[in-house]
Amino acid sequence: MIDYQQLNGVTLAYLGDAVWEAYVREHLLNQGLTKVNRLQKRATHFVSAKSQAALIALMQQYDYLTDDELAIFKRGRNAKSYTHAKNTSVQTYNISTGFEAIFGYLKASGQDQRLEELAQWCIEQVEAGHSDEFDFR
Repeated sequence: MIDYQQLNGVTLAYLGDAVWEAYVREHLLNQGLTKVNRLQKRATHFVSAKSQAALIALMQQYDYLTDDELAIFKRGRNAKSYTHAKNTSVQTYNISTGFEAIFGYLKASGQDQRLEELAQWCIEQVEAGHSDEFDFR
């Protein structure tokens, strides 16, 4: 198991990006989507920095994160990153890095049940259109 306590926020986000993407891809395939162009377009609704920032806003609105998850979010959000998103603000990009750090933390710390619960909750919010309620530019 990876020692998540030794990983900085950006490294946790690196892992979390892949973990979240895998959940999204599996969800889309389970919906019966098979054409790659359609899959890519649909996946954007889940994995864009704007969508991830909106999901964090929803999590905070509903007090959905544990104290540890909130601390990891802040660790990821505040981490010094040397890459920048192409189509969003630095603030939104940093928030989405914090979102991804939570997924990396849950995976690295072996909290598979909570990871599954959080991923499912996020997928449900996107499918319901709740991640569109926030305007991040």
